Amino acid sequence: MKEEKVFKDPVHKYIYVQDNTIWDLINTREFQRLRRIRQLGTSYLTFHGAEHSRFSHSLGVYEITRKIISQFERNHYEDWPQEERLLCLCAALLHDLGHGPFSHSIEKAFGTKHEDWSCRIVLGDTDVNKVLSRVSPDFPKKVAGVICKSYSEEIVVSLVSSQLDADRMDYLLRDAYFTGVNYGTFDLERILRVIRPYKGHIVVKESGMHAVEDYLMSRYQMYWQVYFHPVTRSAEILLHKVFARAKHLYEEDYTFGFMVEPILHLIQNKISLEDYLLLDESVMQTMLTFWSNEKDPILADMCKRFLDRKLYKYSTFDESNQRQIKLMEKVMAEVGFDPTYYMEIDFPSNQSYDVYRPGETDDNLPIFLLDHKETLTEITHRSEIVQSISGFQMGKHHVYYPEELLERLNATNYPELWALLGEQD
Repeated sequence: MKEEKVFKDPVHKYIYVQDNTIWDLINTREFQRLRRIRQLGTSYLTFHGAEHSRFSHSLGVYEITRKIISQFERNHYEDWPQEERLLCLCAALLHDLGHGPFSHSIEKAFGTKHEDWSCRIVLGDTDVNKVLSRVSPDFPKKVAGVICKSYSEEIVVSLVSSQLDADRMDYLLRDAYFTGVNYGTFDLERILRVIRPYKGHIVVKESGMHAVEDYLMSRYQMYWQVYFHPVTRSAEILLHKVFARAKHLYEEDYTFGFMVEPILHLIQNKISLEDYLLLDESVMQTMLTFWSNEKDPILADMCKRFLDRKLYKYSTFDESNQRQIKLMEKVMAEVGFDPTYYMEIDFPSNQSYDVYRPGETDDNLPIFLLDHKETLTEITHRSEIVQSISGFQMGKHHVYYPEELLERLNATNYPELWALLGEQD
Protein backbone atom coordinates (compact mmCIF):
# COMPACT_ATOMS: atom_id res chain seq x y z
CA MET A 1 0.00 0.00 0.00
CA LYS A 2 1.50 3.33 -1.08
CA GLU A 3 -0.06 5.33 1.70
CA GLU A 4 -1.47 4.31 5.07
CA LYS A 5 -5.25 4.78 5.31
CA VAL A 6 -6.81 6.15 8.49
CA PHE A 7 -10.33 6.05 9.94
CA LYS A 8 -11.30 8.45 12.70
CA ASP A 9 -12.94 6.47 15.50
CA PRO A 10 -14.60 7.66 18.75
CA VAL A 11 -13.20 4.72 20.75
CA HIS A 12 -9.68 4.18 19.39
CA LYS A 13 -9.18 7.72 18.01
CA TYR A 14 -7.58 6.37 14.84
CA ILE A 15 -7.80 3.06 12.99
CA TYR A 16 -4.83 2.40 10.71
CA VAL A 17 -5.01 0.34 7.52
CA GLN A 18 -1.59 -0.61 6.21
CA ASP A 19 -2.38 -3.59 3.94
CA ASN A 20 -4.01 -3.56 0.52
CA THR A 21 -5.90 -6.74 1.39
CA ILE A 22 -7.53 -5.14 4.44
CA TRP A 23 -8.44 -1.99 2.50
CA ASP A 24 -9.95 -4.05 -0.33
CA LEU A 25 -11.95 -6.14 2.16
CA ILE A 26 -13.39 -3.04 3.80
CA ASN A 27 -14.61 -1.85 0.40
CA THR A 28 -16.42 -5.07 -0.53
CA ARG A 29 -20.21 -5.03 -0.71
CA GLU A 30 -20.45 -7.73 1.96
CA PHE A 31 -18.46 -5.69 4.49
CA GLN A 32 -20.22 -2.42 3.61
CA ARG A 33 -23.52 -4.17 4.39
CA LEU A 34 -22.47 -4.13 8.06
CA ARG A 35 -23.09 -0.37 8.10
CA ARG A 36 -26.78 -1.30 7.95
CA ILE A 37 -26.70 -3.74 10.89
CA ARG A 38 -26.78 -2.31 14.43
CA GLN A 39 -24.18 -3.68 16.82
CA LEU A 40 -26.60 -3.97 19.75
CA GLY A 41 -29.77 -5.11 18.00
CA THR A 42 -32.81 -3.78 19.84
CA SER A 43 -30.83 -1.99 22.58
CA TYR A 44 -31.47 1.36 20.84
CA LEU A 45 -35.00 1.12 22.25
CA THR A 46 -33.49 1.19 25.75
CA PHE A 47 -30.36 3.32 25.24
CA HIS A 48 -31.12 5.84 22.51
CA GLY A 49 -27.45 6.31 21.64
CA ALA A 50 -26.92 2.65 20.77
CA GLU A 51 -27.13 3.21 17.03
CA HIS A 52 -23.58 2.10 16.26
CA SER A 53 -23.03 -0.54 13.60
CA ARG A 54 -21.35 -3.88 13.13
CA PHE A 55 -19.18 -2.05 10.61
CA SER A 56 -17.60 0.24 13.22
CA HIS A 57 -17.22 -2.63 15.71
CA SER A 58 -15.49 -4.80 13.11
CA LEU A 59 -13.03 -2.02 12.34
CA GLY A 60 -12.40 -1.71 16.08
CA VAL A 61 -11.68 -5.43 16.47
CA TYR A 62 -9.28 -5.21 13.55
CA GLU A 63 -7.50 -2.23 15.17
CA ILE A 64 -7.06 -3.93 18.55
CA THR A 65 -5.73 -7.05 16.81
CA ARG A 66 -3.33 -4.88 14.79
CA LYS A 67 -2.06 -3.23 17.99
CA ILE A 68 -1.56 -6.60 19.70
CA ILE A 69 0.39 -8.01 16.76
CA SER A 70 2.48 -4.83 16.49
CA GLN A 71 3.38 -5.17 20.17
CA PHE A 72 4.38 -8.81 19.63
CA GLU A 73 6.55 -7.85 16.65
CA ARG A 74 8.21 -4.89 18.40
CA ASN A 75 9.21 -7.14 21.28
CA HIS A 76 10.42 -9.91 18.94
CA TYR A 77 8.53 -12.65 20.79
CA GLU A 78 9.74 -15.97 19.43
CA ASP A 79 6.42 -17.70 20.17
CA TRP A 80 4.52 -15.42 17.81
CA PRO A 81 4.16 -16.92 14.29
CA GLN A 82 4.78 -13.80 12.18
CA GLU A 83 3.54 -15.51 9.04
CA GLU A 84 0.03 -15.53 10.55
CA ARG A 85 -0.20 -11.73 10.82
CA LEU A 86 -2.42 -11.12 7.79
CA LEU A 87 -4.59 -14.13 8.63
CA CYS A 88 -5.29 -12.71 12.10
CA LEU A 89 -6.08 -9.26 10.76
CA CYS A 90 -8.47 -10.57 8.10
CA ALA A 91 -10.29 -12.86 10.54
CA ALA A 92 -10.59 -10.02 13.06
CA LEU A 93 -12.06 -7.72 10.43
CA LEU A 94 -14.49 -10.30 9.04
CA HIS A 95 -15.53 -12.14 12.22
CA ASP A 96 -19.03 -10.57 12.29
CA LEU A 97 -19.61 -10.59 8.54
CA GLY A 98 -22.56 -13.00 8.84
CA HIS A 99 -24.66 -11.03 11.35
CA GLY A 100 -28.23 -10.47 10.24
CA PRO A 101 -30.65 -7.67 11.12
CA PHE A 102 -31.32 -7.46 14.86
CA SER A 103 -28.62 -10.12 15.23
CA HIS A 104 -29.48 -12.55 18.02
CA SER A 105 -33.26 -12.09 17.68
CA ILE A 106 -33.09 -13.37 14.10
CA GLU A 107 -30.80 -16.22 15.08
CA LYS A 108 -33.17 -17.49 17.77
CA ALA A 109 -36.26 -17.18 15.60
CA PHE A 110 -34.86 -19.07 12.63
CA GLY A 111 -32.15 -21.26 14.16
CA THR A 112 -29.27 -19.59 12.34
CA LYS A 113 -25.75 -18.81 13.58
CA HIS A 114 -23.90 -15.73 12.40
CA GLU A 115 -20.56 -17.57 12.54
CA ASP A 116 -21.85 -20.07 9.99
CA TRP A 117 -22.99 -17.28 7.71
CA SER A 118 -19.65 -15.49 8.12
CA CYS A 119 -17.89 -18.62 6.91
CA ARG A 120 -20.34 -19.06 4.03
CA ILE A 121 -19.65 -15.51 2.89
CA VAL A 122 -15.88 -15.98 3.16
CA LEU A 123 -16.01 -19.26 1.21
CA GLY A 124 -18.81 -18.39 -1.23
CA ASP A 125 -19.02 -16.58 -4.55
CA THR A 126 -18.48 -13.16 -3.01
CA ASP A 127 -16.27 -10.11 -3.35
CA VAL A 128 -14.72 -10.98 0.01
CA ASN A 129 -13.73 -14.40 -1.27
CA LYS A 130 -12.17 -12.87 -4.39
CA VAL A 131 -10.04 -10.48 -2.31
CA LEU A 132 -8.88 -13.24 0.03
CA SER A 133 -8.10 -15.60 -2.85
CA ARG A 134 -5.58 -13.09 -4.20
CA VAL A 135 -3.42 -13.84 -1.15
CA SER A 136 -3.44 -17.56 -1.92
CA PRO A 137 -6.02 -20.11 -3.13
CA ASP A 138 -6.37 -21.64 0.34
CA PHE A 139 -6.44 -18.32 2.24
CA PRO A 140 -10.27 -18.02 2.39
CA LYS A 141 -10.43 -21.47 3.97
CA LYS A 142 -7.90 -20.42 6.61
CA VAL A 143 -9.84 -17.26 7.44
CA ALA A 144 -13.07 -19.24 7.72
CA GLY A 145 -11.29 -21.70 10.00
CA VAL A 146 -10.26 -18.95 12.40
CA ILE A 147 -13.78 -17.45 12.44
CA CYS A 148 -15.43 -20.83 13.04
CA LYS A 149 -12.71 -21.84 15.55
CA SER A 150 -11.55 -24.89 13.62
CA TYR A 151 -8.13 -23.52 12.62
CA SER A 152 -5.29 -25.62 14.01
CA GLU A 153 -3.29 -22.77 15.60
CA GLU A 154 -4.95 -21.87 18.92
CA ILE A 155 -2.89 -18.71 19.26
CA VAL A 156 -4.45 -17.31 16.08
CA VAL A 157 -8.01 -18.18 17.08
CA SER A 158 -7.43 -16.75 20.58
CA LEU A 159 -6.79 -13.24 19.32
CA VAL A 160 -10.24 -13.14 17.70
CA SER A 161 -12.23 -15.48 19.92
CA SER A 162 -11.34 -16.32 23.52
CA GLN A 163 -12.06 -14.98 26.99
CA LEU A 164 -9.59 -12.13 26.43
CA ASP A 165 -9.98 -11.37 22.74
CA ALA A 166 -10.06 -8.31 20.51
CA ASP A 167 -13.78 -8.83 19.87
CA ARG A 168 -14.82 -8.55 23.52
CA MET A 169 -12.37 -5.74 24.26
CA ASP A 170 -13.79 -3.60 21.46
CA TYR A 171 -17.47 -4.24 22.04
CA LEU A 172 -17.21 -3.48 25.76
CA LEU A 173 -15.57 -0.11 25.15
CA ARG A 174 -17.73 0.72 22.12
CA ASP A 175 -21.04 -0.35 23.65
CA ALA A 176 -20.28 1.59 26.83
CA TYR A 177 -19.47 4.69 24.80
CA PHE A 178 -22.63 4.60 22.71
CA THR A 179 -25.02 3.60 25.49
CA GLY A 180 -23.59 6.37 27.67
CA VAL A 181 -22.61 4.14 30.60
CA ASN A 182 -19.26 3.82 32.36
CA TYR A 183 -19.46 0.11 33.19
CA GLY A 184 -17.53 -1.06 30.12
CA THR A 185 -14.45 1.07 30.54
CA PHE A 186 -11.11 -0.57 31.37
CA ASP A 187 -7.41 0.06 30.72
CA LEU A 188 -7.01 -1.32 27.22
CA GLU A 189 -3.48 0.04 26.80
CA ARG A 190 -2.31 -1.74 29.94
CA ILE A 191 -3.79 -5.05 28.76
CA LEU A 192 -2.10 -4.65 25.39
CA ARG A 193 1.23 -4.27 27.20
CA VAL A 194 0.88 -7.37 29.40
CA ILE A 195 -0.44 -10.01 27.00
CA ARG A 196 2.13 -12.39 25.53
CA PRO A 197 2.38 -15.24 23.04
CA TYR A 198 3.65 -18.28 24.95
CA LYS A 199 3.95 -21.86 23.69
CA GLY A 200 0.96 -21.63 21.39
CA HIS A 201 -1.24 -19.65 23.80
CA ILE A 202 -2.09 -16.02 24.45
CA VAL A 203 -1.28 -15.40 28.13
CA VAL A 204 -1.06 -12.46 30.54
CA LYS A 205 2.03 -11.38 32.41
CA GLU A 206 1.40 -11.91 36.12
CA SER A 207 1.86 -8.21 36.93
CA GLY A 208 -1.07 -7.43 34.61
CA MET A 209 -3.61 -9.44 36.60
CA HIS A 210 -5.33 -6.35 38.02
CA ALA A 211 -5.89 -4.89 34.55
CA VAL A 212 -7.55 -8.15 33.52
CA GLU A 213 -9.66 -8.12 36.71
CA ASP A 214 -10.82 -4.65 35.72
CA TYR A 215 -11.69 -5.89 32.22
CA LEU A 216 -13.65 -8.89 33.54
CA MET A 217 -15.49 -6.77 36.09
CA SER A 218 -16.40 -4.27 33.36
CA ARG A 219 -17.69 -7.13 31.25
CA TYR A 220 -19.69 -8.48 34.18
CA GLN A 221 -21.27 -5.08 34.82
CA MET A 222 -22.09 -4.53 31.14
CA TYR A 223 -23.94 -7.84 30.97
CA TRP A 224 -26.20 -7.03 33.86
CA GLN A 225 -26.67 -3.32 33.22
CA VAL A 226 -26.82 -3.24 29.40
CA TYR A 227 -26.93 -6.61 27.63
CA PHE A 228 -29.38 -8.21 30.10
CA HIS A 229 -31.49 -5.07 30.51
CA PRO A 230 -35.13 -6.22 30.82
CA VAL A 231 -36.45 -3.49 28.51
CA THR A 232 -34.06 -4.59 25.76
CA ARG A 233 -35.09 -8.16 26.44
CA SER A 234 -38.74 -7.13 26.07
CA ALA A 235 -38.00 -5.75 22.60
CA GLU A 236 -36.13 -8.94 21.65
CA ILE A 237 -39.01 -11.11 22.85
CA LEU A 238 -41.53 -9.05 20.89
CA LEU A 239 -39.44 -9.23 17.73
CA HIS A 240 -38.95 -12.98 18.14
CA LYS A 241 -42.71 -13.43 18.45
CA VAL A 242 -43.31 -11.35 15.32
CA PHE A 243 -41.17 -13.80 13.35
CA ALA A 244 -42.78 -16.79 15.06
CA ARG A 245 -46.23 -15.50 14.11
CA ALA A 246 -45.16 -14.87 10.50
CA LYS A 247 -43.76 -18.39 10.29
CA HIS A 248 -46.98 -19.86 11.74
CA LEU A 249 -49.11 -17.89 9.26
CA TYR A 250 -47.00 -19.09 6.35
CA GLU A 251 -47.43 -22.69 7.48
CA GLU A 252 -51.21 -22.07 7.63
CA ASP A 253 -51.16 -20.86 3.98
CA TYR A 254 -51.95 -17.29 4.99
CA THR A 255 -51.71 -14.77 2.14
CA PHE A 256 -49.49 -11.89 3.23
CA GLY A 257 -50.37 -8.42 2.02
CA PHE A 258 -46.67 -7.66 1.67
CA MET A 259 -43.64 -9.94 1.47
CA VAL A 260 -40.12 -9.72 0.09
CA GLU A 261 -38.36 -12.81 -1.21
CA PRO A 262 -35.36 -12.89 1.16
CA ILE A 263 -37.68 -12.87 4.21
CA LEU A 264 -40.00 -15.43 2.62
CA HIS A 265 -37.03 -17.71 1.98
CA LEU A 266 -35.85 -17.15 5.56
CA ILE A 267 -39.27 -18.24 6.84
CA GLN A 268 -39.17 -21.24 4.50
CA ASN A 269 -35.72 -22.16 5.85
CA LYS A 270 -34.24 -22.21 2.35
CA ILE A 271 -32.52 -18.86 2.14
CA SER A 272 -29.58 -18.57 -0.24
CA LEU A 273 -26.37 -16.65 0.37
CA GLU A 274 -27.45 -13.94 -2.07
CA ASP A 275 -30.82 -13.62 -0.31
CA TYR A 276 -29.11 -13.37 3.06
CA LEU A 277 -26.84 -10.58 1.88
CA LEU A 278 -29.94 -8.57 0.93
CA LEU A 279 -31.19 -8.69 4.52
CA ASP A 280 -30.36 -5.67 6.62
CA GLU A 281 -32.25 -3.63 9.19
CA SER A 282 -33.67 -1.20 6.65
CA VAL A 283 -35.33 -4.13 4.86
CA MET A 284 -36.58 -5.56 8.14
CA GLN A 285 -37.94 -2.22 9.36
CA THR A 286 -39.79 -1.83 6.04
CA MET A 287 -41.20 -5.31 6.47
CA LEU A 288 -42.42 -4.54 10.00
CA THR A 289 -43.99 -1.28 8.80
CA PHE A 290 -46.02 -3.03 6.11
CA TRP A 291 -46.90 -5.94 8.40
CA SER A 292 -48.34 -3.46 10.91
CA ASN A 293 -51.27 -3.19 8.46
CA GLU A 294 -51.67 -6.93 7.85
CA LYS A 295 -55.13 -8.53 8.06
CA ASP A 296 -53.91 -10.88 10.79
CA PRO A 297 -54.60 -8.92 14.00
CA ILE A 298 -51.84 -10.55 16.06
CA LEU A 299 -49.06 -9.94 13.52
CA ALA A 300 -50.23 -6.38 12.89
CA ASP A 301 -50.50 -5.61 16.60
CA MET A 302 -47.06 -6.94 17.50
CA CYS A 303 -45.42 -5.04 14.63
CA LYS A 304 -47.08 -1.82 15.76
CA ARG A 305 -45.95 -2.43 19.33
CA PHE A 306 -42.35 -2.86 18.20
CA LEU A 307 -42.30 0.11 15.83
CA ASP A 308 -44.00 2.43 18.33
CA ARG A 309 -42.04 1.09 21.32
CA LYS A 310 -45.14 -0.17 23.10
CA LEU A 311 -43.12 -2.99 24.59
CA TYR A 312 -44.30 -5.67 26.98
CA LYS A 313 -44.19 -4.88 30.69
CA TYR A 314 -42.41 -7.25 33.03
CA SER A 315 -42.71 -8.46 36.60
CA THR A 316 -40.55 -10.69 38.76
CA PHE A 317 -41.83 -14.24 38.55
CA ASP A 318 -41.27 -17.56 40.28
CA GLU A 319 -40.43 -19.80 37.37
CA SER A 320 -40.89 -22.93 39.48
CA ASN A 321 -44.50 -22.09 40.36
CA GLN A 322 -46.31 -23.99 37.63
CA ARG A 323 -49.72 -23.12 39.11
CA GLN A 324 -49.02 -19.41 38.65
CA ILE A 325 -47.85 -19.99 35.09
CA LYS A 326 -51.00 -21.92 34.15
CA LEU A 327 -53.17 -19.30 35.87
CA MET A 328 -51.42 -16.56 33.91
CA GLU A 329 -52.00 -18.39 30.62
CA LYS A 330 -55.66 -19.02 31.50
CA VAL A 331 -56.36 -15.42 32.42
CA MET A 332 -54.60 -14.03 29.35
CA ALA A 333 -56.75 -16.19 27.08
CA GLU A 334 -59.88 -15.09 28.96
CA VAL A 335 -59.17 -11.40 28.43
CA GLY A 336 -58.31 -11.77 24.76
CA PHE A 337 -54.54 -12.32 24.59
CA ASP A 338 -53.09 -15.46 23.03
CA PRO A 339 -50.41 -16.44 25.60
CA THR A 340 -48.31 -17.98 22.81
CA TYR A 341 -47.56 -14.47 21.57
CA TYR A 342 -48.41 -12.18 24.46
CA MET A 343 -46.61 -13.89 27.33
CA GLU A 344 -43.03 -14.96 27.93
CA ILE A 345 -41.17 -16.18 31.01
CA ASP A 346 -37.52 -15.29 30.73
CA PHE A 347 -34.24 -15.50 32.62
CA PRO A 348 -31.01 -13.70 31.62
CA SER A 349 -29.19 -17.00 31.02
CA ASN A 350 -31.49 -17.47 28.02
CA GLN A 351 -29.63 -14.71 26.21
CA SER A 352 -26.67 -14.94 23.87
CA TYR A 353 -24.05 -13.24 26.04
CA ASP A 354 -22.01 -15.03 28.68
CA VAL A 355 -19.83 -14.25 31.67
CA TYR A 356 -16.35 -15.63 32.31
CA ARG A 357 -16.47 -19.40 32.75
CA PRO A 358 -13.03 -21.03 32.60
CA GLY A 359 -12.47 -24.48 31.21
CA GLU A 360 -15.41 -24.60 28.81
CA THR A 361 -15.14 -25.30 25.09
CA ASP A 362 -16.14 -23.19 22.08
CA ASP A 363 -14.82 -19.61 22.38
CA ASN A 364 -14.18 -19.86 26.11
CA LEU A 365 -10.44 -20.50 26.13
CA PRO A 366 -9.47 -19.49 29.69
CA ILE A 367 -7.18 -16.66 30.74
CA PHE A 368 -3.75 -17.80 31.97
CA LEU A 369 -1.27 -15.80 34.03
CA LEU A 370 2.46 -16.26 33.34
CA ASP A 371 4.77 -15.79 36.34
CA HIS A 372 8.54 -15.19 36.47
CA LYS A 373 9.14 -18.96 36.63
CA GLU A 374 7.21 -19.37 33.37
CA THR A 375 4.41 -21.21 35.15
CA LEU A 376 0.88 -20.84 33.81
CA THR A 377 -2.04 -20.44 36.23
CA GLU A 378 -5.68 -19.98 35.27
CA ILE A 379 -6.74 -16.59 36.62
CA THR A 380 -9.49 -17.77 39.01
CA HIS A 381 -6.81 -19.60 41.03
CA ARG A 382 -5.05 -16.30 41.70
CA SER A 383 -7.82 -13.72 41.73
CA GLU A 384 -10.58 -13.72 44.34
CA ILE A 385 -12.39 -11.05 42.33
CA VAL A 386 -12.56 -13.17 39.19
CA GLN A 387 -13.40 -16.27 41.19
CA SER A 388 -16.35 -14.49 42.81
CA ILE A 389 -17.92 -13.48 39.49
CA SER A 390 -16.90 -16.50 37.40
CA GLY A 391 -20.03 -18.15 36.08
CA PHE A 392 -22.17 -16.45 38.71
CA GLN A 393 -25.80 -16.26 37.60
CA MET A 394 -27.40 -13.20 39.08
CA GLY A 395 -30.74 -11.87 37.90
CA LYS A 396 -34.40 -12.75 38.19
CA HIS A 397 -37.04 -14.56 36.23
CA HIS A 398 -39.41 -12.12 34.57
CA VAL A 399 -42.83 -12.62 33.05
CA TYR A 400 -43.51 -10.32 30.08
CA TYR A 401 -47.03 -9.29 29.05
CA PRO A 402 -48.94 -6.37 27.44
CA GLU A 403 -49.58 -3.38 29.68
CA GLU A 404 -53.28 -3.57 28.81
CA LEU A 405 -53.52 -6.86 30.69
CA LEU A 406 -53.65 -4.93 33.95
CA GLU A 407 -56.59 -2.89 32.67
CA ARG A 408 -58.54 -6.02 31.74
CA LEU A 409 -57.60 -8.07 34.78
CA ASN A 410 -60.28 -8.39 37.44
CA ALA A 411 -58.50 -7.89 40.76
CA THR A 412 -61.41 -9.37 42.68
CA ASN A 413 -61.42 -12.67 40.81
CA TYR A 414 -57.65 -13.06 40.60
CA PRO A 415 -56.08 -11.31 43.60
CA GLU A 416 -52.93 -13.49 43.48
CA LEU A 417 -52.21 -12.61 39.86
CA TRP A 418 -53.07 -8.96 40.40
CA ALA A 419 -50.59 -8.77 43.26
CA LEU A 420 -47.90 -10.48 41.16
CA LEU A 421 -48.25 -8.18 38.15
CA GLY A 422 -48.68 -5.11 40.29
CA GLU A 423 -45.20 -5.57 41.79
CA GLN A 424 -43.14 -4.42 38.81
CA ASP A 425 -39.39 -3.84 39.06
